[in-house]
Amino acid sequence: MVSKKSRSEIRRKKHLKLRNRFSGTTQRPRLAVFRSNNHMYAQIIDDTVGNTLVSASTLQKEVKAELEKTNDVNAAAYLGKVIAERAIEKGITEVVFDRGGFIYQGKIKALADAAREAGLNF
Repeated sequence: MVSKKSRSEIRRKKHLKLRNRFSGTTQRPRLAVFRSNNHMYAQIIDDTVGNTLVSASTLQKEVKAELEKTNDVNAAAYLGKVIAERAIEKGITEVVFDRGGFIYQGKIKALADAAREAGLNF
């Protein structure tokens, strides 16, 4: 009998394949997104030295205070706006988008669109 792979295992493998194709540099760091059942996390990472330059998540008090729910499309859009504003404050305007193996629709797409509208280029 053939067993079906779990969705989380499939996502993890997709993410590893994506990470082999690109990485963040000093000039163009990587915007990495992770989505759990309850929260979303976004980080801007310089992979050459392994530093997180900017981060935001729906767990942070100032972000959570603005949201009704932390796991819907509106929360993702707000998080995209917050990460873009923090990146621009640090002088980062160009990034590489790493969707983390998640399908580019719904929350991931909302976060990316909001970050683009707020001034990030990718």
